[in-house]
Amino acid sequence: MSPTPLRFFFDYVSPYAYLAWTQLPALAERHGRALEVVPVLFAGVLNTLGTMGPAEVPAKRFYIYKHTHRLAHDLGVPFVFPPAHPFNPLLALRVTVAVREAEARKRLVSALFSAAWAGGGGLVEPERVAACVNSVGLDAQALLAAAGTPDVKEQVRRNIEELLALGGFGVPTVLADGELFFGVDSLGHLERFLRGEDPLSPEERERLRTLPVAASRL
Repeated sequence: MSPTPLRFFFDYVSPYAYLAWTQLPALAERHGRALEVVPVLFAGVLNTLGTMGPAEVPAKRFYIYKHTHRLAHDLGVPFVFPPAHPFNPLLALRVTVAVREAEARKRLVSALFSAAWAGGGGLVEPERVAACVNSVGLDAQALLAAAGTPDVKEQVRRNIEELLALGGFGVPTVLADGELFFGVDSLGHLERFLRGEDPLSPEERERLRTLPVAASRL
């Protein structure tokens, strides 16, 4: 029986998701895991939970911009901030969903992330998204048309619902054998989990899940 795939929930608007993507394909290969990409609209997750994104808190916004530059340097990957941030990633997400073949979808994810975060000039405008689609040998005209169909729009919504139902709250998130790993800084923990070396026992995870709350700001 083949091991279950890793499921990568992401939004192109997140620099942390881009940084995770630069590492995940190799990580999955090291552990003999297939990698499934699941585009979600981060804003939709935030709206449902009633929380704010890090770039919506002015002081935190500046900090994460510096932080992600430093992380990219540590990882040795190209990193150039887009012309504006946050930006609207919805078209890119829908075009990604519209690609049905798994390997083609992953090639497109790489191209779109590069456009957003590796000096590609951004991916808000339809022509930039189309250029990414064409660059990986796919039909831009067909996929941009498909991105506007009810089925594709609904799939993006279902992806958000799936992440929330799993207990997710942001991007990037990786689902591995029922366990969630959030953030690029969790990739080392994911590797240990896949090696069977997770320091958290099932009993301790359950204790933490039901830990009582002793104080509240409300």
